[in-house]
Amino acid sequence: MGSFDPLISAGPAVVCTVVLVFVFLECAFIIGLFLPGDSMLITAGIVLASHANGEAQVWALSVGTMLAAIAGNQVGYVVGARTGHRLIARKNGRYINTKNLARVTDLLERHGFFAVLVARWIPWVRTLCPMVAGAAKMDHRRYTVASTIGAVIWAPVLLLIGYYAGEFLEQVSWLMPAVICTLVVGLVIGTGLGLRHYRQEMAKPVEDYDLEPSIAGETER
Repeated sequence: MGSFDPLISAGPAVVCTVVLVFVFLECAFIIGLFLPGDSMLITAGIVLASHANGEAQVWALSVGTMLAAIAGNQVGYVVGARTGHRLIARKNGRYINTKNLARVTDLLERHGFFAVLVARWIPWVRTLCPMVAGAAKMDHRRYTVASTIGAVIWAPVLLLIGYYAGEFLEQVSWLMPAVICTLVVGLVIGTGLGLRHYRQEMAKPVEDYDLEPSIAGETER
């Protein structure tokens, strides 16, 4: 493996820490809109497949990411609840704009519990949904159940996809280090660009977005 040895043998603790931080941020705060959460989970699974006790590590990380996602969802809900019905959007924003907030609001109004489950698999909706649900005063118990079910399904599925793909790649000696290197470089570049876009988005003028008064009643069903 040569020059790729340090990358492939990177401590599982480092991999797990980075993944847990990314998952929490993506579920809790606006900055999560610009972080590569899904690809990070798949990459982590592939990296762990290269370790001797990778199976135990990937299952442990699955539990950790579920907890991080659940905690992040709760923080996002509380942030939205404290914000109230008037949310801050960005004029000409790529993600934090009135159009996207209206889409998430409509999704919650129409489908409530089911919308929270589906939101887990749509990156930008995954971050905005907790805040909008909190601002809309969606029933906290229903929201917690739905977001927890979503977290339990989402994190392990992506990690295990990466892990078992990594086991397949392990069968070709030169392929595994090349794939890991490419994925990690892609994640670093993607994160850098994401943080840059976040700064650009937050620098744009703000505008208010008012939730429809009816949504609070709808989401309590």
